[in-house]
Amino acid sequence: MTDDIVVLREYGNEVEAQFAATVLEANGIPARVMADTAGGAFPSMALLFPVRLLVRAADADLARELLDTTADPPADE
Repeated sequence: MTDDIVVLREYGNEVEAQFAATVLEANGIPARVMADTAGGAFPSMALLFPVRLLVRAADADLARELLDTTADPPADE
């Protein structure tokens, strides 16, 4: 059995995509970042070829929910 992989989101740079992947992986969802930026030599290529965040199709709904959840502001002491 193979897992279907889907593009969860597209980003304009690798930093944002890597941050999102880190959030997902910290919550137990495997994620990968795929970029066509010549190995980082031409980061501006992401404007034409967005950086993609990939997850398993079975994890997509939970991954979207995690990334769409906003953090509560810190409580004043």
